[in-house]
Amino acid sequence: MKYTVKDFSLEEKLLLLTGKDNWSINDLNGKLPAFTMADGPSGLRKIEKFEKSDLIGVTYDANGNYTVPATAMPTLSVVANTWDESLCFLDGSTIADDCIEHDVDMLLAPGVNIKRNTLNGRNFEYFSEDPFLAGKMGRAFIEGVQSKGVGTSLKHFVANNSEHDRNGTSSEVDERTLREIYLPAFEESVKAKPWTVMCSYNPVNGIYASANKKMLKKVLRDSLDFDGAIVSDWWAVHDHPKAVQATCDLRMPYCNEAYEELKSAYEKGDLTIEEIDFCVQNILNLIEKAQNADKKITFTKEQRHENAVHIAKEGIVLLKNEKGVLPLKEGTSLAVLGQFNMRPPLGGGGSSAVTTAYEQKPLSELLEKELKSTVHCCRASWGDTVNTVSLLRFHYEKAYHSDAAIVCVGEQAPIVAEGCDRENMRLTAVQEDIILNTAKYNDKVIVLVYGGGAIDMSAWIDKVQAVVFVGFAGEGVNEALTAILTGKTVPSGKLTETFPLCKEDTVTKGLLDNGLVDWYKEGIFVGYRHYDREQKEVLYPFGHGLSYASFAYSNLAVESAGRGEYLVSYDITNTSDIDGKEVSQVYIKDMFASVVRPEKELKGFSKDLIKAGETKRITVKLNARSFAYYSVALDEWTVENGDFVVMVGASSRDIRLTKQLRIEM
Repeated sequence: MKYTVKDFSLEEKLLLLTGKDNWSINDLNGKLPAFTMADGPSGLRKIEKFEKSDLIGVTYDANGNYTVPATAMPTLSVVANTWDESLCFLDGSTIADDCIEHDVDMLLAPGVNIKRNTLNGRNFEYFSEDPFLAGKMGRAFIEGVQSKGVGTSLKHFVANNSEHDRNGTSSEVDERTLREIYLPAFEESVKAKPWTVMCSYNPVNGIYASANKKMLKKVLRDSLDFDGAIVSDWWAVHDHPKAVQATCDLRMPYCNEAYEELKSAYEKGDLTIEEIDFCVQNILNLIEKAQNADKKITFTKEQRHENAVHIAKEGIVLLKNEKGVLPLKEGTSLAVLGQFNMRPPLGGGGSSAVTTAYEQKPLSELLEKELKSTVHCCRASWGDTVNTVSLLRFHYEKAYHSDAAIVCVGEQAPIVAEGCDRENMRLTAVQEDIILNTAKYNDKVIVLVYGGGAIDMSAWIDKVQAVVFVGFAGEGVNEALTAILTGKTVPSGKLTETFPLCKEDTVTKGLLDNGLVDWYKEGIFVGYRHYDREQKEVLYPFGHGLSYASFAYSNLAVESAGRGEYLVSYDITNTSDIDGKEVSQVYIKDMFASVVRPEKELKGFSKDLIKAGETKRITVKLNARSFAYYSVALDEWTVENGDFVVMVGASSRDIRLTKQLRIEM
């Protein structure tokens, strides 16, 4: 059915501009179909209210609410580490099935905010520090969800890069930095036609995002060509009439004062009927999309779990592997320490936390079965500062008498969660001490690191032989880890954010300027762009990830494919006797730019299965935008004629091939 503003009274229109409750659009007493939203992006988080007698074995809060069980997928940070857009699509389509099953019309995801602040407590919900990669992944996720007839809400628009005082601290960002770093991921994702975009909590250059007409109307709608509805983040609207004027269509959640605020503004002449109708029509279009959507579940619950395992296998990153410690060979005896062996964190805290009914088996149990060997498990708790001597003695003795030792360490909620930033990048002193002490008793120590972002490993990295960055890999994490540790799966994940040596080396250093505003004084130099410019050594660079296979790069060619378009082709040879996947990355550098530009910028990538001994020709397409910077003077993307360098590498700091290119346009 087609809904138009002429079919509704002024009162009905004003009621439509704010939510009916916490999770739905006002149906005007049945005049409109119901429309329900729920959290993501690591899986469905739908909160329902039932009487306690309705369900058995479910935990309720004080208000009688509970979160429905759903598939706990890997967080977007792990999905991004796959460098595989098809897996992003699979992730989204899997979550959509849970949405359909629980009558959810729209998933509040994905988040494509840039990882500017390494300590941001919500980084685990985001894809990358790089806007090109974040945009590609965000677009694929949206396409995956919406392929099932479930809508998405692309968030958080814009420059929401820290959780500390997110409701008050203004992000002070210059125009070029916005255009080159913080907007491109939204620009690319919008091409997938998300049903909505969610504006962020923070002010942008002094004006709250929900009322920032320049950002919402001029940039998002007019410049980035977004034609859907804009929804506020929950309780992010501070002045509803100004939000409507800025084209923020739907204020969420329900607010007692909303109707009177809008009515009063209209009666005073501060808000026109044209401004009201514009937002109302966008909401009506949103409801119509849900009504016309062809919703169809294609994955069983078992298949959804299998999808979670599959994505985790490709998103877990092997950071270090000395002396061929991994993969573990059959018959290897092990000592496994840490509470995450038994209860691994599936995700971070906050609105993205998923309740799953799936019960994982301990990693030690799965490894024992796979290796057909003895695996000793010690249940020491990282929260227990005492960690009884008897517990630790048991672990160290077993480590001493085992072929290898696994230590499961990391962070979890509430340290990594929405609403707060991490205080530092280091593990707890207890965890660091246990890693170091284990290394005294065994020369094959494998550290599994769980968490939402970069970890400072300086205290122990040189004392261990292997490090696996698990991240928050969802309900299939132990199955995925078992496959990787035993070689059933060859690791292929690569980092989508830089792991610096310490907090002090990062762009923000974990500090906010004067406590009132957050001045983005580094400009475009975020992530690897910053470390390259400052010539800083890093622990692990952007794009880094090891494999059990080995790869050689050769024969780089760059050919014109039309005005401003080029085909970058190169060979990758698997020089090992193991089949494996390699993520190759294409970077661009402008040699003689008239404005300051980074040492390199990611403009293409490819993930390819290359069999043992095989040589595969890889081709990546570049366009004019690949070479452009945003000219504030011209207010447009600009390519300067001149010399560029095309770089192909296994990471941002492992460039294997280079070729000079002169552009004349």
